[in-house]
Amino acid sequence: MGASESVPEKSIHEFTVKDIRGKDVQLSTYRGKVLLVVNVASKCGFTDSNYTQLTQLYNKYKEKGLEILAFPCNQFLRQEPGTSEEAQEFACTRYKAEYPIFKKVRVNGPDATPVYKFLKSNASGFLGSRIKWNFTKFLVNKEGQVIKRYGPTTSPLAIEADIKKAL
Repeated sequence: MGASESVPEKSIHEFTVKDIRGKDVQLSTYRGKVLLVVNVASKCGFTDSNYTQLTQLYNKYKEKGLEILAFPCNQFLRQEPGTSEEAQEFACTRYKAEYPIFKKVRVNGPDATPVYKFLKSNASGFLGSRIKWNFTKFLVNKEGQVIKRYGPTTSPLAIEADIKKAL
């Protein structure tokens, strides 16, 4: 198992991330919501099924308190090559995504965004804390703690029962 990165934060709500225009977004605004945090890519073999199912889940559960936070990432075979704005336009136009899509991030390595260091330190995966591919998903409870991590091959609809339980 890979070494876990130490982070002092106790909740995802303590972080600030950048929206696609580079403006700060306090994740504390999502306090009281169940979060599904996903690193997304537009040119991946998992793109179509994941975006389609993420939109289905969001439409079904957003009124009950689910929020999906999508972070474009270009670390895996450069499968998110465009700008953050292009990633958002792709998801919103092609897959009718209405959930927030943030600025492109790095999820592994020394330049990994702090929120991903937090997620990984609280839920290791099959290969330790490193994220191995696009569409790794983290389910976060209303208090901001990571409930579970799901690998890229786990479809969003396969975790619907866990989402319902967390809501």
